[in-house]
Amino acid sequence: MSDSKDRIQLTRALKSRHIFMLSLGGVIGTGLFMGAGVTINQGGPAGAVLAYLVAGLLMYLVMVCLGELSVQMPVSGSFQAHATRFIGPATGFMIGWVYWMSWASTVGLEFTAAGMLMTRWFPEVPIWIWSGFFVVVLFSLNALATRAFGEAEYWFSGIKVAAILGFIVVGLLVIFGDIHLKSGEPAPLMHNLIGDSLFPNGLSAVFAVMMTVVYAFQGCEIMGVAAGETDQPEKSIPRAVRNVVFRVLIFYVLAILVLAAIVPWQKAGLMESPFVQVFDMVGIPYAADLMNFVILTAILSVGNSGLYASTRILWAMSKTGMAPKALSKLSARGVPLYALLISLAFALLSLLTSVVAADTLFMVLMAVSGMAGTVTWIVIAYAQYRFRREHMAKGGTVADLKYAAPLFPLIPLACIAICCALFVFLALDPTQRPSLYWGFGFMAACYLAYYVLQRKRPQGVSEAVPSIG
Repeated sequence: MSDSKDRIQLTRALKSRHIFMLSLGGVIGTGLFMGAGVTINQGGPAGAVLAYLVAGLLMYLVMVCLGELSVQMPVSGSFQAHATRFIGPATGFMIGWVYWMSWASTVGLEFTAAGMLMTRWFPEVPIWIWSGFFVVVLFSLNALATRAFGEAEYWFSGIKVAAILGFIVVGLLVIFGDIHLKSGEPAPLMHNLIGDSLFPNGLSAVFAVMMTVVYAFQGCEIMGVAAGETDQPEKSIPRAVRNVVFRVLIFYVLAILVLAAIVPWQKAGLMESPFVQVFDMVGIPYAADLMNFVILTAILSVGNSGLYASTRILWAMSKTGMAPKALSKLSARGVPLYALLISLAFALLSLLTSVVAADTLFMVLMAVSGMAGTVTWIVIAYAQYRFRREHMAKGGTVADLKYAAPLFPLIPLACIAICCALFVFLALDPTQRPSLYWGFGFMAACYLAYYVLQRKRPQGVSEAVPSIG
């Protein structure tokens, strides 16, 4: 590892295609491949489509807010640095540690999930061996160079996108009778979609699944984390925002429509991935194996992106005194290796708590992780609101901005309002209410920790906040 005096800045090794696929792949994961069936079953056909449309709208609001901030301040750490600069260092400290812990905990679970999927093909090999193998693979991809991470995520995302497109094509042919079901049943057409009831479990069920659907879209903000290592961020970030939002909506909504039209909502998501159900219904050979591979790819993609995001957030905080300064050192390849090792170590520890402290510490980690994405979106929207107000107060205009979120201040305020409404839905659901207590409790602890540490900081010393580019 080189000394931090020799290399203190990350290299801009990510190209426009990497950012596009990173943003696209970040929201196409197990939430769609595994969770879509449960959403259809609980919310009903129309309810599932409505939930994904609302979540897609929310993602759009977040992306345009983050796009404006990331073009103006293309720094690694992204919204953590934006929050520090435009909201306050205490909020920057809080969201940095919450987001880091969320992703590091998630990464740990991905290793086990990947190992479990491999047992389908290699039942005699213990899960922990495969988990260890994937730990080495993802660590290597992140430790080699930023470009290696970008290339891996590009291909991971490409496989997922190709699988969804193939599914949509096959599904549409099934719906209209061009491909026959092996059961001999007639083409479903729109019967399953609107035959019984648009909302068979009521509108309240739609609200209940809304948070689950929003979780499926979280990950789009990784685009901002990567902004500090992006070549020509003023071009690649706006292009990613424009392309990703609408393509994700098409992929998600079309896929859900196809699923709901083919698989009766009463049977969706009860036993296996609904994508496997559809392929089995039309008799495609090795359908389960094919989807097992796609889901494995999705899991590795989440793990790869999560390890990258947690490492960069931790590195960014170390640069401003919010994390140990030693973590700011970079390797000769421009990788924050110490931050990577700490993030990986926490991921493995969180995985251990799922075995030895499943009802205590692990539950807290999952509660904070579940809320972290939505809180992050609130912080992004509020930071953009504060930035634009400051920009205008100094005599700036919208024309001065290289990329500007439209309809200000409606977009950031609408984003904040929808996210807060999601917390109301959580509070109304007794099974999910404890996550609010743990999540907000941890955030309050972060604020308290910041002010305690701030009092111990020598007078005249403060965090170095990145400037606006």
